[in-house]
Amino acid sequence: MINRKVVVLTGAFVCIAGCIGDFLSFFILGPEYPGYSQLSDTMSSLGSSLSPVSEIISICWIILGILMIIFAFGFKTAYSPGNKYLKIAFWLIILYGLGEGLGSGLFKADRVSGSYTTSFLVHDILGGAGVIAILILPLFVVKIKPFFSSRGFIGFSHITLILGALFLILFSFRFIENGNNIIADYKGLWQRLFVLVYYIYLMTISVKMIIKMI
Repeated sequence: MINRKVVVLTGAFVCIAGCIGDFLSFFILGPEYPGYSQLSDTMSSLGSSLSPVSEIISICWIILGILMIIFAFGFKTAYSPGNKYLKIAFWLIILYGLGEGLGSGLFKADRVSGSYTTSFLVHDILGGAGVIAILILPLFVVKIKPFFSSRGFIGFSHITLILGALFLILFSFRFIENGNNIIADYKGLWQRLFVLVYYIYLMTISVKMIIKMI
Protein backbone atom coordinates (compact mmCIF):
# COMPACT_ATOMS: atom_id res chain seq x y z
CA MET A 1 0.00 0.00 0.00
CA ILE A 2 1.35 3.42 -0.97
CA ASN A 3 2.20 5.61 2.00
CA ARG A 4 -0.35 8.42 2.57
CA LYS A 5 2.39 11.02 2.98
CA VAL A 6 3.95 10.05 -0.35
CA VAL A 7 0.59 10.39 -2.15
CA VAL A 8 -0.12 13.80 -0.63
CA LEU A 9 3.35 15.25 -1.19
CA THR A 10 3.55 13.86 -4.72
CA GLY A 11 0.19 15.42 -5.54
CA ALA A 12 1.24 18.77 -4.11
CA PHE A 13 4.59 18.95 -5.86
CA VAL A 14 3.30 17.85 -9.28
CA CYS A 15 0.56 20.48 -9.04
CA ILE A 16 3.09 23.24 -8.39
CA ALA A 17 5.33 21.95 -11.19
CA GLY A 18 2.40 21.63 -13.58
CA CYS A 19 1.02 25.11 -12.90
CA ILE A 20 4.39 26.84 -13.25
CA GLY A 21 5.44 24.76 -16.25
CA ASP A 22 2.15 25.26 -18.11
CA PHE A 23 2.05 29.01 -17.55
CA LEU A 24 5.68 29.51 -18.57
CA SER A 25 5.30 27.32 -21.65
CA PHE A 26 3.12 29.92 -23.37
CA PHE A 27 5.72 32.64 -22.97
CA ILE A 28 8.55 30.31 -23.96
CA LEU A 29 6.85 28.77 -27.01
CA GLY A 30 4.76 31.77 -28.07
CA PRO A 31 7.69 33.59 -29.77
CA GLU A 32 8.23 30.49 -31.94
CA TYR A 33 4.88 31.16 -33.65
CA PRO A 34 5.37 34.16 -36.01
CA GLY A 35 2.71 36.80 -35.42
CA TYR A 36 1.40 35.18 -32.26
CA SER A 37 0.39 37.66 -29.54
CA GLN A 38 0.14 36.82 -25.84
CA LEU A 39 -2.39 39.64 -25.47
CA SER A 40 -4.72 39.07 -28.40
CA ASP A 41 -4.43 35.35 -29.24
CA THR A 42 -5.90 32.49 -27.22
CA MET A 43 -3.83 29.71 -25.76
CA SER A 44 -5.72 27.21 -27.91
CA SER A 45 -4.44 28.82 -31.11
CA LEU A 46 -0.89 28.03 -29.99
CA GLY A 47 -1.84 24.36 -30.07
CA SER A 48 -3.67 24.45 -33.42
CA SER A 49 -2.25 22.58 -36.40
CA LEU A 50 -1.11 25.89 -37.94
CA SER A 51 1.21 26.53 -35.01
CA PRO A 52 4.85 25.44 -35.43
CA VAL A 53 4.86 24.37 -31.76
CA SER A 54 1.53 22.53 -32.00
CA GLU A 55 2.85 19.10 -31.06
CA ILE A 56 5.00 20.38 -28.20
CA ILE A 57 2.19 22.39 -26.61
CA SER A 58 -0.23 19.47 -27.02
CA ILE A 59 2.19 17.20 -25.18
CA CYS A 60 2.51 19.84 -22.46
CA TRP A 61 -1.27 19.95 -22.05
CA ILE A 62 -1.52 16.17 -21.87
CA ILE A 63 1.19 16.11 -19.20
CA LEU A 64 -0.65 18.89 -17.33
CA GLY A 65 -3.84 16.83 -17.38
CA ILE A 66 -2.06 13.82 -15.92
CA LEU A 67 -0.40 15.96 -13.23
CA MET A 68 -3.75 17.51 -12.25
CA ILE A 69 -5.29 14.06 -11.87
CA ILE A 70 -2.39 13.01 -9.63
CA PHE A 71 -2.90 16.23 -7.65
CA ALA A 72 -6.60 15.42 -7.24
CA PHE A 73 -5.76 12.10 -5.58
CA GLY A 74 -3.18 13.76 -3.35
CA PHE A 75 -5.70 16.41 -2.35
CA LYS A 76 -8.38 13.83 -1.60
CA THR A 77 -5.93 11.80 0.49
CA ALA A 78 -4.81 14.84 2.49
CA TYR A 79 -8.16 15.92 3.86
CA SER A 80 -11.39 14.79 5.56
CA PRO A 81 -12.31 11.34 4.23
CA GLY A 82 -16.04 10.98 3.64
CA ASN A 83 -16.60 14.75 3.34
CA LYS A 84 -19.07 15.26 0.47
CA TYR A 85 -17.50 18.59 -0.44
CA LEU A 86 -14.09 16.96 -0.65
CA LYS A 87 -15.50 14.42 -3.09
CA ILE A 88 -17.00 17.18 -5.23
CA ALA A 89 -13.73 19.15 -5.19
CA PHE A 90 -11.86 15.97 -6.12
CA TRP A 91 -14.03 15.42 -9.20
CA LEU A 92 -13.84 19.08 -10.20
CA ILE A 93 -10.04 18.87 -10.26
CA ILE A 94 -10.26 15.61 -12.22
CA LEU A 95 -12.60 17.29 -14.72
CA TYR A 96 -10.19 20.19 -15.10
CA GLY A 97 -7.34 17.77 -15.78
CA LEU A 98 -9.40 15.83 -18.33
CA GLY A 99 -10.89 18.90 -20.03
CA GLU A 100 -8.25 21.62 -20.07
CA GLY A 101 -5.38 19.16 -19.98
CA LEU A 102 -5.98 15.91 -21.85
CA GLY A 103 -8.92 17.22 -23.89
CA SER A 104 -7.08 20.31 -25.11
CA GLY A 105 -3.97 18.28 -25.87
CA LEU A 106 -5.69 15.51 -27.80
CA PHE A 107 -8.15 17.66 -29.75
CA LYS A 108 -6.76 20.66 -31.61
CA ALA A 109 -8.66 23.93 -32.06
CA ASP A 110 -8.49 23.76 -35.86
CA ARG A 111 -10.58 25.57 -38.44
CA VAL A 112 -10.90 24.67 -42.13
CA SER A 113 -11.83 27.50 -44.49
CA GLY A 114 -13.13 29.47 -41.52
CA SER A 115 -15.40 26.63 -40.35
CA TYR A 116 -15.08 24.82 -37.03
CA THR A 117 -13.82 21.25 -37.24
CA THR A 118 -15.11 18.42 -35.07
CA SER A 119 -11.80 18.52 -33.24
CA PHE A 120 -12.32 22.24 -32.53
CA LEU A 121 -15.80 21.65 -31.12
CA VAL A 122 -14.64 18.77 -28.90
CA HIS A 123 -11.68 20.90 -27.78
CA ASP A 124 -14.02 23.76 -26.85
CA ILE A 125 -16.58 21.55 -25.08
CA LEU A 126 -14.02 19.68 -23.00
CA GLY A 127 -12.01 22.82 -22.31
CA GLY A 128 -15.17 24.70 -21.33
CA ALA A 129 -16.17 21.95 -18.92
CA GLY A 130 -12.71 22.09 -17.36
CA VAL A 131 -12.86 25.87 -17.01
CA ILE A 132 -16.26 25.78 -15.28
CA ALA A 133 -15.01 23.04 -12.97
CA ILE A 134 -11.98 25.02 -11.83
CA LEU A 135 -14.01 28.25 -11.65
CA ILE A 136 -16.39 26.89 -8.99
CA LEU A 137 -13.75 24.85 -7.14
CA PRO A 138 -13.27 27.48 -4.36
CA LEU A 139 -16.96 27.18 -3.43
CA PHE A 140 -16.37 23.61 -2.27
CA VAL A 141 -12.80 23.84 -0.98
CA VAL A 142 -13.88 26.36 1.68
CA LYS A 143 -16.33 23.79 3.06
CA ILE A 144 -13.58 21.25 3.71
CA LYS A 145 -11.87 20.99 7.08
CA PRO A 146 -9.48 22.74 7.88
CA PHE A 147 -10.09 25.33 5.13
CA PHE A 148 -13.43 26.50 6.54
CA SER A 149 -11.77 27.45 9.82
CA SER A 150 -9.37 29.90 8.14
CA ARG A 151 -10.95 33.32 7.55
CA GLY A 152 -7.91 34.34 5.52
CA PHE A 153 -8.25 31.40 3.15
CA ILE A 154 -12.01 31.91 2.84
CA GLY A 155 -11.39 35.53 1.82
CA PHE A 156 -8.70 34.39 -0.60
CA SER A 157 -11.14 31.87 -2.10
CA HIS A 158 -13.81 34.54 -2.58
CA ILE A 159 -11.33 36.88 -4.27
CA THR A 160 -10.21 34.04 -6.54
CA LEU A 161 -13.80 33.27 -7.51
CA ILE A 162 -14.66 36.93 -8.18
CA LEU A 163 -11.54 37.58 -10.26
CA GLY A 164 -11.97 34.29 -12.09
CA ALA A 165 -15.57 35.10 -13.00
CA LEU A 166 -14.56 38.61 -14.09
CA PHE A 167 -11.76 37.43 -16.37
CA LEU A 168 -13.95 34.66 -17.79
CA ILE A 169 -16.68 37.19 -18.63
CA LEU A 170 -14.13 39.47 -20.30
CA PHE A 171 -12.73 36.49 -22.21
CA SER A 172 -16.26 35.61 -23.36
CA PHE A 173 -16.53 38.95 -25.17
CA ARG A 174 -14.69 37.25 -28.03
CA PHE A 175 -18.03 35.71 -29.06
CA ILE A 176 -19.53 39.15 -29.71
CA GLU A 177 -19.27 39.98 -33.41
CA ASN A 178 -18.27 43.62 -33.33
CA GLY A 179 -15.46 45.23 -35.26
CA ASN A 180 -14.86 47.70 -32.43
CA ASN A 181 -14.85 45.13 -29.65
CA ILE A 182 -11.81 46.42 -27.77
CA ILE A 183 -12.31 44.00 -24.87
CA ALA A 184 -12.29 41.03 -27.24
CA ASP A 185 -9.04 42.30 -28.77
CA TYR A 186 -7.34 41.40 -25.48
CA LYS A 187 -8.85 37.92 -25.14
CA GLY A 188 -5.38 36.42 -24.72
CA LEU A 189 -4.74 38.66 -21.72
CA TRP A 190 -8.04 37.81 -20.00
CA GLN A 191 -7.47 34.09 -20.52
CA ARG A 192 -3.97 34.23 -19.08
CA LEU A 193 -5.10 36.26 -16.08
CA PHE A 194 -7.83 33.69 -15.41
CA VAL A 195 -5.30 30.88 -15.54
CA LEU A 196 -2.84 32.79 -13.37
CA VAL A 197 -5.44 33.46 -10.66
CA TYR A 198 -6.44 29.81 -10.43
CA TYR A 199 -2.92 28.47 -10.63
CA ILE A 200 -2.01 30.65 -7.67
CA TYR A 201 -5.03 29.20 -5.86
CA LEU A 202 -4.06 25.59 -6.65
CA MET A 203 -0.44 26.19 -5.66
CA THR A 204 -1.58 27.73 -2.36
CA ILE A 205 -3.56 24.58 -1.64
CA SER A 206 -0.50 22.54 -2.58
CA VAL A 207 1.70 24.45 -0.15
CA LYS A 208 -0.86 23.81 2.59
CA MET A 209 -0.76 20.11 1.75
CA ILE A 210 3.03 20.09 2.02
CA ILE A 211 2.97 21.91 5.37
CA LYS A 212 0.35 19.48 6.62
CA MET A 213 2.60 16.52 5.86
CA ILE A 214 5.86 17.96 7.20
